[in-house]
Amino acid sequence: MLGNGLLSPAEWEAVSLSLQVAMGCVAVTLIPGIALGWILARKKFKGRMIIDAAVQLPMVMPPVLVGYLLIVLLGREGIIGRWLEAWFGVRIAFTMWAAVIASAAVSLPLMVRGVRLAIESVDIRLEEASRVCGASPWDVFFSVTLPGAWPGILMGSLLAFARSLGEFGATIMFAGNIAGETRTVPLALFRAMQTPGGESGVTRLAIAAIVLSVLAVVASEWLNRRSLAKREVG
Repeated sequence: MLGNGLLSPAEWEAVSLSLQVAMGCVAVTLIPGIALGWILARKKFKGRMIIDAAVQLPMVMPPVLVGYLLIVLLGREGIIGRWLEAWFGVRIAFTMWAAVIASAAVSLPLMVRGVRLAIESVDIRLEEASRVCGASPWDVFFSVTLPGAWPGILMGSLLAFARSLGEFGATIMFAGNIAGETRTVPLALFRAMQTPGGESGVTRLAIAAIVLSVLAVVASEWLNRRSLAKREVG
């Protein structure tokens, strides 16, 4: 299905770029996702509900609005983007990195939710026993919490990966629809639908998108079932 013989070079380029952006999205959200998931799962403090709501907000906001806010922050005339370009010559908007950041912004809530649930499933008594034995907080996290939560972290990563594959609104606003640089499968599908006689391309891209999404969801579900099975055995 995804070989060069069944997709045109431009379509294969869109598939390849989608995979790159999705992997970049996971890389960008992994550490913040683990940190936020741990804080929300293990810490009780004033303002915790506000942080939780802020993390989940991109999941319920219109993706186009997320893209607009990214332009306001990181665009060439944005609050941060203007400073980055003036001082470091770094331009983010309408580049591949913009596509990665846009995907990361809408995928982070899924990552955080997966990590949070995974950490909450780790027996806190094991962490307390490690502390009693003299382990530092970092030792407890890396030797007890992280290994116990790892299946859930992988599942959250796969959900973020799958969400990135389908991202459209924030990407087209912040990254544009540039062939070979930001035109992922959803954007290529959108362009093909607007092109006269592009029905065959729409069909091929739709099948490619479905295959990629199904593989990501199946892998996530497999990890979830495996994690549940291990807990039942334990």
